[in-house]
Amino acid sequence: MTEEEVRLVIIQSLRDGGRKSFQDIMSELQPYDMAYQYTHLPSKNKNKFLLYLTIEQLTDLIPELNQEEQLEVLHKLGVEKSTKILDLMENDKLASILSTLDPEIVDELISEMKKEESEIVHILMNYTPETAGRIMNNRFVWIPQHYTVREAVDKLKAFAELAEYLNYLYIIDEEKKLVGVISYKDLLLSDLQDKIGDIMYSRVVTVDVNTDQEEVAKIIGRYDFVSIPVVEDDHTLVGIITVDDILDVIIQEANEDIEKLSASGKAIDFNTKSYIAAFRRLPWLILLLFIGLISGSIIDGFSSTIEQVIALSFFMPMIAGMTGNTGTQSLAVVVRGLISQDLNFKQSLKLVMRELWVGIIIGAICGFLISIIAYFWQGSFTLGLVVGSSLLITLIIGTLTGTIIPLLLYKLNVDPAIASGPLITTINDILSLLIYFGIASAFIAQLT
Repeated sequence: MTEEEVRLVIIQSLRDGGRKSFQDIMSELQPYDMAYQYTHLPSKNKNKFLLYLTIEQLTDLIPELNQEEQLEVLHKLGVEKSTKILDLMENDKLASILSTLDPEIVDELISEMKKEESEIVHILMNYTPETAGRIMNNRFVWIPQHYTVREAVDKLKAFAELAEYLNYLYIIDEEKKLVGVISYKDLLLSDLQDKIGDIMYSRVVTVDVNTDQEEVAKIIGRYDFVSIPVVEDDHTLVGIITVDDILDVIIQEANEDIEKLSASGKAIDFNTKSYIAAFRRLPWLILLLFIGLISGSIIDGFSSTIEQVIALSFFMPMIAGMTGNTGTQSLAVVVRGLISQDLNFKQSLKLVMRELWVGIIIGAICGFLISIIAYFWQGSFTLGLVVGSSLLITLIIGTLTGTIIPLLLYKLNVDPAIASGPLITTINDILSLLIYFGIASAFIAQLT
């Protein structure tokens, strides 16, 4: 069935009071699909939809909703039912949800939770946002190194419901310090009487609780892990981060970079009100507006040149537009590269030289083509030379600007995505106009 057909069946079962038919549908839906159906239901059906869901289903549903919808659902369910759901929820997801709510609501919800769960959530929320400590989960299986394989398997079975992932078993010593790891596969292939300490891997890749979440994503991607242990300074094991958490991080970081590249500021999505979206975009655009006035003053300064050779104005938008485009392309390449690897000076220099040659090649080809067009249009070899050479130089400069600015920001520990497309485009507009009219002024006698 299509999503619309499923929704019609859900609405019909809610109208008929058919809990069994409703649950038959829910049992076939993934949490995301369940949340999708809830958000697209008519308002009059939503309360009954929530009433018919089990506690476990509600626990899966809430993390898939946006902040506003989460608050709406928790309010509808009431404090008593909400706290039962929060007790069952994975601690990292719970900390993420609570961090977006008002402190008064958080205190009310946590006060009703089980003491053990509320203490864990408090610990997670005390870590700096967007660090490993904030996104880790404390539900994992650990074993002492003196265990046999048989004892490890028995413990694994006993805690299977509590552990989020069973891909790895983490081995700790008497002081709860991480000393090794063993995969579930290796456990199955070992003899039941083997000691865990003899078959574990002692060289364990870990992350500190204060490691930035973006760096955690790079490490997991580098080693193709499905989870990674999180330790404190003394190497005490405090949690794990799983690949599904990292997927959320990657999407979040990508969205943030897109917002910065487009100079749109804070998050803007399909549900953002028009006046909020406008005011979030305005600061950058107003700044760029005043910077753009410099372009106007440049044109005004060369007005006599334009008056003498009107054809120059025809190529002006093309020169500025092409320069901005190449700068934005280079910016996107650099920002995307910095996400996946750390560049040293030698690699940065190599990248700059590569982009320099890219600019030369693109500039030479585009400059040659536009010079031919200018020559045949006006029958002036000098005009073709001015336009073609201007485009060559400006494309080289535009490419280097889009490469060097984000690299410099990166070296200064500033997010390179701040070097947004509109900013680099505006800078390149100014440079391209200066170069274009500067060369034209030098050849003004031949042009006239």
